[in-house]
Amino acid sequence: MLTFDGLQIRLDGFELRAGFSVEPGTRTAVIGPSGSGKSTLLNVIAGFVTPTSGRVLWQGHEITGKDPGARPVSIVFQDNNLFPHMTAFQNVAIGIRPSQRLSLQERARVTDALNQVGLEGMEQRKPGALSGGQQSRVVLARVLVQRRPLVLLDEPFTALGPALRDEMLDLVAELVSGAGATLLMVTHDPADALRIADQTILVAQGIAHPPQPTAALLADPPAVLREYLGR
Repeated sequence: MLTFDGLQIRLDGFELRAGFSVEPGTRTAVIGPSGSGKSTLLNVIAGFVTPTSGRVLWQGHEITGKDPGARPVSIVFQDNNLFPHMTAFQNVAIGIRPSQRLSLQERARVTDALNQVGLEGMEQRKPGALSGGQQSRVVLARVLVQRRPLVLLDEPFTALGPALRDEMLDLVAELVSGAGATLLMVTHDPADALRIADQTILVAQGIAHPPQPTAALLADPPAVLREYLGR
């Protein structure tokens, strides 16, 4: 499981505290007002932000001091992190080896991942020749080939229209469930949380609260979340 043990983050007057666990294999949304620390929480897990105090543990082993590349984490940001001069195949292949010097077996893994996300026959297309939804599928294929047990999504589909966003959320749910991975996804949209997440972490007023069932939290939100949702 993923555990925040007495976690405290202080950055330029900003403070966030967390102390709870997320069970393995669950899908968890992270929701809260803008600037509350949702993305910061993911960045601490990924190793891009160092906590002021406390620890992050995965399966009982501390990962707080590990380099980002040594953590059991794949992360997807809003901008998709695709290299425009590389093909879809190459953009996925760097998830296995940055040098892209792949064995035949590894090349087959890349092709299989692209097929799984519905991009069969598009291996040689560059991002500029792909739609927004197809670019998101390339990023998900890269997550697949990395085979890491923690998948972090930081509002990756906000640029997509509602129907395509729903399609991508359903694909994410299918892929992480098939891989047995644990998902944490930052979102500003309660509909996205309801669609994909068993449970939701509310981040507000300097605290990341323990996960609660998504439907129950959104049906009867606390005052700070009610205000954020405009209810």
